Amino acid sequence: MSEKNESLAMAKIAYHALEEKKAVDIRVIDIRDISVIADYFIIANGTNKNQVQAIADQVDEDMHKAGYEAKSNEGYSYANWILLDYRDIVVHVFDQENRLFYDLERIWRDGKEISFDQI
Repeated sequence: MSEKNESLAMAKIAYHALEEKKAVDIRVIDIRDISVIADYFIIANGTNKNQVQAIADQVDEDMHKAGYEAKSNEGYSYANWILLDYRDIVVHVFDQENRLFYDLERIWRDGKEISFDQI
């Protein structure tokens, strides 16, 4: 599998996990042309601390089952912004307030937002 296809496969797994736990406003941003950090940022939010943690747990579990381990997992205990770094994709799960405050979609607006059917 090519690196691009593997990144997309990873994004798809994460996207489905986010959907399964009813994450709000899931966005996938292709940052390959503007950054070496990762290929994709996936951004979503939950409505409360428990849901934010459950969303992150589901992403981590589904990625693990597919053979992908997080390089880093930050912010779990506070659950206002959980960052799951899988090298090629980085998943950001926010609470509503912090998603609005940090506004990653604006910061990474030079990336290309892609729809689920493009994944």
